[in-house]
Amino acid sequence: MAQDNFSRVAEFILLGFSDTREQQLLFFTLFLLAYTMVLLGNLLIIVTVRTDPKLCSPMYFLLCNLSFIDICYTSVTAPRVLVALLSGHKAIAFGACMVQLFFLHFVGSSEMFLLTVMAFDRYSAICRPLHYTAIMARGVCWALVAACWLGGFIHSIVQTVLMLQLPYCGPSMIHSYFCDMPPIIRLACTNTALTEWLMASNSGLISLGCFLVLVASYALILAKVGAHLSQGHWKALSTCASHVMVVTLFFMPCIFTYLRPAGTSPTNKYVCVIYTTLSPMMNPLIYTLRSSEVKESMWKLWKRCRA
Repeated sequence: MAQDNFSRVAEFILLGFSDTREQQLLFFTLFLLAYTMVLLGNLLIIVTVRTDPKLCSPMYFLLCNLSFIDICYTSVTAPRVLVALLSGHKAIAFGACMVQLFFLHFVGSSEMFLLTVMAFDRYSAICRPLHYTAIMARGVCWALVAACWLGGFIHSIVQTVLMLQLPYCGPSMIHSYFCDMPPIIRLACTNTALTEWLMASNSGLISLGCFLVLVASYALILAKVGAHLSQGHWKALSTCASHVMVVTLFFMPCIFTYLRPAGTSPTNKYVCVIYTTLSPMMNPLIYTLRSSEVKESMWKLWKRCRA
């Protein structure tokens, strides 16, 4: 292997949001509140679904897995950000940076695939109600979740290999608060046009492809509901409305970030906050507020804990 293929940079500097101490403390407080809400909200959903036998349908099984993924996804970036904001230490070792990038794409792409599976679950429940129990049997649900994790792993391996084969000679300043492909590619001391297009065709097309599948599934659901208006269909459609909110919060910033060559314009770090922190924080609120069954189960759990 040629010498130029090895990294000459021992560490990167994550510039974060601000250099002033007052603003760093402000961002620390905001991130700490958001991360706490992500942990508590999603853990509450997991405990509620796991302890209530009534919440045994495929929709709640997938929701429980989504909450677990959201905890993992935010934990990839939030603890490192909180430590950097509090201590002021912005350096991250090259190896640690690549590990963070791997798990970011591993868990993030797994969530994309899982949201697509959840849309398929709602389509099956509304458009194929007589065959729903067979289509979304427990074994099928486990297989679909496993496929989501496997797909995320394969995607992340490809992205990480693309980053590792680039030479980094300096500078080492990353204009973001976590390690990701777009800002890191700009630090490579070689022509990265091919790598940028591979990134866009991998992360970008996965984001766009999953989003289009979701849009198509909801279009079919709307067509079904429009043809057969009933109380049961409207209840299912209400559940889909909360799913659409999650999809919009998560997919649109990802498409904006990854479906373009990295060198076209700097990555907006505030856009990254939407899909790395805001979306996982909103998931518990959206699903619990739109689901009377989950709210009832949470209330029962609260009364058992107080007894």
